[in-house]
Amino acid sequence: MKENIISVKELCKNFGDFKAVDRITFDVKRGEIFGFLGANGAGKTTAIRMLCGLSYPTSGSGTVAGFDVMRNGEDIKHHIGYMSQRFSLYDDLTVYENMKLFGGIYGLSKMQVERRSVEILNQLQFKSEINTLVGSLPLGWKQKLAFCVASLHRPEIVFLDEPTGGVDPVTRRQFWEMIYKASSEGTTIFVTTHYMDEAEYCNRVSIMVDGQIKALDSPAELKKQFNASAMDEVFRSLARGAKRGERDDRFCIICKKRITAYFAR
Repeated sequence: MKENIISVKELCKNFGDFKAVDRITFDVKRGEIFGFLGANGAGKTTAIRMLCGLSYPTSGSGTVAGFDVMRNGEDIKHHIGYMSQRFSLYDDLTVYENMKLFGGIYGLSKMQVERRSVEILNQLQFKSEINTLVGSLPLGWKQKLAFCVASLHRPEIVFLDEPTGGVDPVTRRQFWEMIYKASSEGTTIFVTTHYMDEAEYCNRVSIMVDGQIKALDSPAELKKQFNASAMDEVFRSLARGAKRGERDDRFCIICKKRITAYFAR
């Protein structure tokens, strides 16, 4: 049986009397594609901040890549990759300049950056675009490039926050082929998405409602439990009982911006 690469128990994050994340417990296996779903304001982004080492929990316990979420936030950051819904590379730099920049941030040597950049450009068939400004690339190309850059240092876990938002169906399929390839090579993928058909591609899925995990299992088992024909029905069945409102949606947006700003700096 594969080892747990993420393990959390009774994890909480409070802001005053507001429980953004309320005693969540789950494990993620090495190499697993784990879907982390929930409507805006459900607590997903706050939970991801804790798992990425960007925010310390109020209570509970957990480890990410073997490091304690309560004490080892800096160590966690060096063993993960992160890609946001809002493209986080620099539009005014070329493809290769972005790779050099992020390779340096991840602590890679010049030789390592050059070697891995060549591998990525060959994989994406981007060699002709090496000196192209990222801002001039189509959105789908940007998203695929961002995923590869987030994996440049070969992290144990890559967090993908709604990575296919706004891209066309063909590009979405190609993006998921990249996810499957990374997973087959041992990288754990922790992904949030609003596309319920993409949830079907995950090994297991959790669904958060009002700061709590209300369901966690494989897509097939969840559909069986909720007597549903598709994951969208499962999600809507759970989300119907949500009590959080606009205040929590705004809080979620602020958290997303903070995560993106950290990994893009």
